[in-house]
Amino acid sequence: MYYDFFGFREPPFSIAPDPRYLYLSERHKEALAHLMYGIQGQGGFIVITGEVGTGKTTMSRCFIENVPDHVDIALILNPRLSARELLSSICDELGIAHPAGSTIKRLVDLINQDLLKAHAAGRHKVLMIDEAQNLSADVLEQLRLLTNLETAEKKLLQIVLLGQPELQELLARPELRQLNQRVTARYHLEALDRSEVQAYVRYRISVAGQRGEIFSESAIRALYRVSGGIPRLINLISDRALLGGYAEGEHLITARHIRAAAREVSGTSAAQRPLTRPRSGGMAALAWALGLVVVSGLGLWWVERGPGQTGLEWPMAEALTSGAVVRGANDAGPAGAGESATDTAAPPGPDPAQQAAATPSPWLLASGSERAFARLYAIWNRDYQPGSGVAPCDFAPQAGLGCLQRQGTRRSLEQLDRPAVLQLRDDQGEIRFLTLEQLGGDNALVRSSRGEISLPFAAIEKLWFGEFTVLWQLPPYMTGEGVYGEQNGDQLWLSARLMELADTLTADSGASAQIKSLPLAEQIRWFQGQKGLVVDGIAGAMTLIQVSNELDPGTPRLSVARASGKVSDAGIVEAGMVNGGAN
Repeated sequence: MYYDFFGFREPPFSIAPDPRYLYLSERHKEALAHLMYGIQGQGGFIVITGEVGTGKTTMSRCFIENVPDHVDIALILNPRLSARELLSSICDELGIAHPAGSTIKRLVDLINQDLLKAHAAGRHKVLMIDEAQNLSADVLEQLRLLTNLETAEKKLLQIVLLGQPELQELLARPELRQLNQRVTARYHLEALDRSEVQAYVRYRISVAGQRGEIFSESAIRALYRVSGGIPRLINLISDRALLGGYAEGEHLITARHIRAAAREVSGTSAAQRPLTRPRSGGMAALAWALGLVVVSGLGLWWVERGPGQTGLEWPMAEALTSGAVVRGANDAGPAGAGESATDTAAPPGPDPAQQAAATPSPWLLASGSERAFARLYAIWNRDYQPGSGVAPCDFAPQAGLGCLQRQGTRRSLEQLDRPAVLQLRDDQGEIRFLTLEQLGGDNALVRSSRGEISLPFAAIEKLWFGEFTVLWQLPPYMTGEGVYGEQNGDQLWLSARLMELADTLTADSGASAQIKSLPLAEQIRWFQGQKGLVVDGIAGAMTLIQVSNELDPGTPRLSVARASGKVSDAGIVEAGMVNGGAN
């Protein structure tokens, strides 16, 4: 109707839960971060509450559409069910065949069998229940019993409850105290504030295809007053105001249009009076601080990105995504800033007399570096072709990797814990390159055209002056994957990761909760202190690599030899087995 008049491709203020129109305010980012944290497999319950119309359902749809591939979601939209009916619905959502009229025990057994199979296959199951305030106490108790399904390592089912504030009161009942103790994360989603209302309206209008200013400043102020910042009311009132502007032939929506629309939507003249905004309790304040920790404090997440922008707010972002040498912030300095303060100097060069007397080292690679990098990429299961015309580090972003060039010591390599290409100088002073795959004890495992070779690391150190390059897995927000590629995706990813680290690196739940309540920059400082990094509160490459070291066991590691026994101290492969000039 009014779409063509204002230049829209589609209605900008539909109340349908379309994830494309989800404007992520600071509160929505924090709530979504709690959901992303939940799918890490911690088990138990996650509770997200909010007043009617604050965007819980839309946020959950965005979450469902962008969960990792190994996560299966069972979504229950109508929770007004008995315990047996709910279990049957869960079976339906998970694709579990069950006879009609099955008992509760039979249904639980079938669900348990399915969860065990999923766990063995590396999959994670999440049960999400919308409008959870309508659950009865008996059904909630049955849900608690489902969280007893576990292996020795982890809970098999994560349950997310989405509901109105009454859900908090329901869970506070004495008979549900056992369930309440299993809630690992809570968040209360509040309404938008004045500045967010303006950003919300502009965002939805731009998604609908219009970049111009359609709502005047006075209209935004009036819209905030009559809606109380509730997104659903904003949608209803804005849609009606646009219709009124179209009827009058006005392309600019004013406060008069908003007030008239509010009266029509509410049906009373009281619509002109401010609505009472919902207030959160102590737990919501705690969740707000926690979300700030990981969302705004991490400084990187869900910021809308234009062409050529990385979406990162830290200085080395462009360098990392382009594969350039990283200098600055907590990754600065040629000697390894971002590492331990005691590990800043490059190792001394070989003694000149010893160097003159040294015999050729046939395990060295040829002077060109591309072959060495091709072997390094092969460790990461990436195919880099020497002679392709693409510089090794320029290829990294295409492969979803960062390329980090540094100068340091063996300790630097061990701290990064990534296979590396070392720049060496042979006994004639010629620059050569070595692909270091593993390092353990006194020995190193290197890759060459003749395969893998084990040799003492001391033999390498004689020719190594500290220059090295490592590859590392870029976070999904830097590669545009799924929900992390959207506005402020960095904050969502970092938020979920730091929440998980607070649990894994602290001794008890009290210490974990204390860290989660810190501002984001303080959480980063805490983690940097734990790992011996420069404590600056900036999530640079060194910090992100250490996060990966803690949470990504499948990443190629330099120290994996210690566990595999692949490299021993039993000696060195005969030098004559490899012709260095051919490498």
